Amino acid sequence: MERSTTELTGRLAEYQRLAEQVRTIQDSVDEIRGTGYSDDDLVTAVVNGRGALVELELDPRIYRDQNSAELAAKIVAAVHDAAAEAEHEATKLAEKLVPTNQDDDSVDPVFDPVLQMLGDPATLEGRK
Repeated sequence: MERSTTELTGRLAEYQRLAEQVRTIQDSVDEIRGTGYSDDDLVTAVVNGRGALVELELDPRIYRDQNSAELAAKIVAAVHDAAAEAEHEATKLAEKLVPTNQDDDSVDPVFDPVLQMLGDPATLEGRK
């Protein structure tokens, strides 16, 4: 069955709009920063919206204790907390393109918007 030019043009415009929304969210995710701290506030970690470590601050007092394993554990904990905060912020952005019936825990801010669109046969067949 052939589709009319108007219908195909409308479908193309819809996909272009969706692509622009995804690009906007990608740009917004790049601007997200999550910050985490060690329990003693001697380690501060900052990650971006994609989870990459962008800043690590060690308070000079941390060198008083020469326990490298403890220092490593503090760094890992701070980075983990920062990543969780950044992921939460990225998830809030992704929810704009993901149906509202999903749980926050199941939203993947990187892939869910695209997977949702690709997994919906009605969208792909032009029925939505």
